[in-house]
Amino acid sequence: MEELKAGRFPIPDLAEMPDDIRERILAVNEKSGFIPNVFLVLAYRPDEFRAFFAYHDALMERPGNLSKAEREMIVVATSNANQCQYCVVAHGAILRIRAKDPYIADQVAINYRKADITERQRAMLDFAMKVSQSAYAVNEDDFRALGEYGFTQDDCWDIAAISAFFGMSNRLANVTNMRPNTEFYSLGRSAQT
Repeated sequence: MEELKAGRFPIPDLAEMPDDIRERILAVNEKSGFIPNVFLVLAYRPDEFRAFFAYHDALMERPGNLSKAEREMIVVATSNANQCQYCVVAHGAILRIRAKDPYIADQVAINYRKADITERQRAMLDFAMKVSQSAYAVNEDDFRALGEYGFTQDDCWDIAAISAFFGMSNRLANVTNMRPNTEFYSLGRSAQT
């Protein structure tokens, strides 16, 4: 079978990429054993690559009341609603690893309302989905509902910002025809990964 391209736009040669981008890509490759296609596809536009990953890291790596697994739950649920194959597959793998649960990503992607998650997490995803699909309808009742589960104003911002950022990311991944790396499909599916 012919190997599919990482995406629709040209992928620059690693040797020709700006030093900071090449170094980041090589560090990811060393840590994971492969280069996720999102890095290759976005390297086509270096300034946007830097801005994208700066905001990604600010949202997904910051300390706060949301765990890293919960942040990935938001990405998986909203990316499924936006029909983004790349983000569901890639972040599903990250969710399985961070939650140490081989089933959680599939459950959250297909129907988070029936997933084996807490009521607090379900409320979080309800809000994330509303931001993703009908942000114009978000109102004070939504914030009160989150407050009942102990979410702070900063937590609400985090949920909304992750949902909104990945809405943009989902659309860009779909337009660029970003393909999930085959490695993502098996990550976190057993105790060995």
